[in-house]
Amino acid sequence: MCTAATYLTKDFYFGRTLDYEFSYGETIAVTPRNYKFYFREKGAMESHYAMIGVAHVIGKFPLYYDGVNEKGLGIAGLNFVGNACYFEKKEGKDNIAQFELIPWILGQCASVKEVRELLKKLNITNEPFNDRLPLAQLHWIIADREESITVESVKEGLFVYDNPVGVLTNNPPFPLQMFNLNNYMSLTVNNPQNTFAKGLDLTMYSRGMGAIGLPGDLSSQSRFVRVAFTRMNSRSGEGEKESVSQFFHILGSVDQQKGCCCLGNDEYEYTIYTSCCNASKGIYYYTTYDNQRIVGVDMHREDLEGSEVISYPLAEEKEFLIQN
Repeated sequence: MCTAATYLTKDFYFGRTLDYEFSYGETIAVTPRNYKFYFREKGAMESHYAMIGVAHVIGKFPLYYDGVNEKGLGIAGLNFVGNACYFEKKEGKDNIAQFELIPWILGQCASVKEVRELLKKLNITNEPFNDRLPLAQLHWIIADREESITVESVKEGLFVYDNPVGVLTNNPPFPLQMFNLNNYMSLTVNNPQNTFAKGLDLTMYSRGMGAIGLPGDLSSQSRFVRVAFTRMNSRSGEGEKESVSQFFHILGSVDQQKGCCCLGNDEYEYTIYTSCCNASKGIYYYTTYDNQRIVGVDMHREDLEGSEVISYPLAEEKEFLIQN
């Protein structure tokens, strides 16, 4: 499963964890403005906004997991198994396959406001990329520096929700995730007050007791609560290093270690990569499970007027610094 979040200091930051049991060979993919996207029902998009993100590139087509475009708009798809539902083609709609959604949006929208208008005409179709890649059951967080939304295509139709916490995980559907936060309204970053009972002398014995009850398990609902609490109470400097460092600490609160989530057959879900993209500047930072050094790719150092996707394999080799 996965967790995505937003963060705003001087610049706008957008990123996610990818938690799964194996890798598809993901790369950091920069798609320049003149790469021709061919959409199954909408034909060619010959020019568009440049974008950067993590993608599985097949036959030169970048299957984006997440990304941001040069205008500072970000989107990430997260597993939504059992609830996601896609449809046959519909007349009068923009029929976009699930795997085409990220470039369809990032290619032509500069803001969430523009995304909202585009989504009014959208129908997400149930056509797979090919016979070897079945449809991924996803929902999406889409954000810029002004606002965040969650998009869910379910059997009742396509729903767009305001996302005031700037966070997304997996199941249950987003309205239930938000309602569940009511159960944690007493959490505080401050010292708790004794309201247990009158006349009972209870005292603090540790710092951090205001957050007692914050869930610590790996379930998607618990991760939603934990990263929402961490993100909404987060403090850092305005500079790039402080902001990026803090963002990785925010998502570090839901990091998954190999061995803690067994899927059977000696397979374990773990955090394959964690990303933090400075959407304002187009710099995609990431760490991998075996390499905790922060690595960055700057889309503006590439030829954004080009017509070919530029890919960089994830840096996964362990690196240690011995100081003596």
